[in-house]
Amino acid sequence: MIRTIGVIGGGQLGRMFALDAKRMGYDVIVLDPQEHSPCGQVADEQIVAAYEDLHAIEDLGRRTDIVTYEFENIAIGSVQHLETNGYRVMPASHVLRVTQNRLFEKRFARECGIPTADFDEINAPADLPRAAAAIGFPAILKTVRGGYDGKGQWRVDSLEAAHAAFAEAKGAQLIWERMIPFVREVSVIATRAADDSVVTYPVAENQHDRGILSMTIAPARVSDEISQRARDMASILGRRLDIVGTYCVEFFLTEGGALLMNEMAPRPHNSGHYTIDVTQCSQYEQHVRAICGLPLAQPHLYANAIMMNILGEGTGDHLGGVNDLLADPTIVMHMYGKHHAVARRKMGHFTMVVDGPIDAVALDKARAAHGLLRWV
Repeated sequence: MIRTIGVIGGGQLGRMFALDAKRMGYDVIVLDPQEHSPCGQVADEQIVAAYEDLHAIEDLGRRTDIVTYEFENIAIGSVQHLETNGYRVMPASHVLRVTQNRLFEKRFARECGIPTADFDEINAPADLPRAAAAIGFPAILKTVRGGYDGKGQWRVDSLEAAHAAFAEAKGAQLIWERMIPFVREVSVIATRAADDSVVTYPVAENQHDRGILSMTIAPARVSDEISQRARDMASILGRRLDIVGTYCVEFFLTEGGALLMNEMAPRPHNSGHYTIDVTQCSQYEQHVRAICGLPLAQPHLYANAIMMNILGEGTGDHLGGVNDLLADPTIVMHMYGKHHAVARRKMGHFTMVVDGPIDAVALDKARAAHGLLRWV
């Protein structure tokens, strides 16, 4: 019987997971190197230690019945250490091995019959001319491991720019990807259980600001056929990867209606925050259900939604304009318990519940609401 859940990673995703786990009656212990982390503030206990600290990791395993993680850029050796010593981790280390590595991830997608942008492996400057000839410009060079929110990425339009990007990456292995002129970026939140059942949430549409998600529209403004195709692809990837838990698959939608898999995250995702407020079972509760062996819930969208991220600006740590924001009864606000609003840091989000279609009027209203907020 599972009573206590361990979480590696103390950020906002862990926080929202812990809140749902606590509501469902579980104890939560989190491991994170930052004291009083966002997840640690709401968990029963926090182990303050590095993710590579195997003694601390084993302590987490020993004191819990199941261990999960809230982001994939953790030491895979720590997860493997838990598994080797008989502790249960979901998703398992083989999932991390694929999703931590952009090359492995795209090769895996193609093995599953899921199309991606053309790509090439870059290990040395001598590989750059080959990739330029095979794939061409414009292109995106990305670090194979560790990049997120636009970090570790360079748009290149010439071989000279590619060499400069490689130098800036300081020897990290890179992937060269064809730049896709997409009309929408869409994502699918899905959850797979150990019995191979999979549920998928409505396809969401994402807009970014310099690499960081700024807005999610749910459901996405795409046809039913495209939506179903994306959900089917997400289900195939989850089953073939043998993941247990909630995960997210991002796609580029092209002018011609093609869906190209961009990235896969083996945990709840920023683009799924809307599920807290407009579905009966959030992506976080589904993750609890999957790893604890409970039945999955078929998601039902009670209303449409626009989610807006609240980023720090480096101008102050107090968020002003909240009274004006919350004067609108359609807005639900979530803050993450971070004390310093450094520039571009995710500090919180709000969801605007939309009764009706998401049109230009609704989008303008959400943007205007976001404009009420300021850091002082």
